[in-house]
Amino acid sequence: MKSYPSIQGGVRKGVPVYVFDKLDGSNVRVEWTKKAGFHKYGRRNGLLDDSNAVLKREVPDLIQEKYGELLEEIFLRQKWKKVTAFFEFHGPNSFAGYHEDEEHTVTLLDVAVLRQGFLEPRDFVKLFRYVDIPKILHQGNFTDDLAHQIAEGTLEGMTFEGVVAKGGFDRKAGRPLMFKWKNRAWLERLRGDCKNQAEFEARK
Repeated sequence: MKSYPSIQGGVRKGVPVYVFDKLDGSNVRVEWTKKAGFHKYGRRNGLLDDSNAVLKREVPDLIQEKYGELLEEIFLRQKWKKVTAFFEFHGPNSFAGYHEDEEHTVTLLDVAVLRQGFLEPRDFVKLFRYVDIPKILHQGNFTDDLAHQIAEGTLEGMTFEGVVAKGGFDRKAGRPLMFKWKNRAWLERLRGDCKNQAEFEARK
C-alpha cells in the first residue's frame, strides 16, 4: 500500500499554493480497488495492528461510515481501478500523534491513484469539494506575512498546529509540491513533551 510522503518544513516563495489547515492527529490510509472496495487499512508506516489499538479499533469504521459510499462513487466515476486515500485521525484533544479517550473522526487529506500518483491540489479540491477535507486558509503565494500569522497562531480559521501548503507537480520529488509551517506555540508544547532534541526533531 502506498505510503504518505514526509512533508518538509520551510517556505517555497514565488510558487502559487493551496494552504490547508494542518489537523493535529495521526496519518492513516486505506486502499480501495474496483474489485475489492475498501479492503486494506494502514497507519503512516505499515498496516493497522496492535501497536496502536485505538487506530486499529476505530479507523476502519470511521472511514466507512463517513466516506465509504461518497468516495467509492467518485472513484468509479473517474474510472480509477486502484486508489490509496489518506486521512488524519483526530479528536478535540489529540496532540502530536497521541489521542485522548474521546470521540474521534477522520478527515480526507490526499488521494493517490494507480499510475497517476498523488493528485495536484486543484484537482483534489475540485473532485472532493463535497466531502470533508481540511479548510483552505489561503490560495496564492506563500508570503512572509502569511508565515508570521501562522507562527503566531493568528491566521483566521487555523487550528493549533499550523498549515500544509501544496502546489503544482514537483518533478524532482515525483509528486506535488508540499511543505509545512508550524505555530510557534505548538512547537513549544511539543518541545516540553520531548525528552531531548533528537525526539523533538523526529516528532515536529
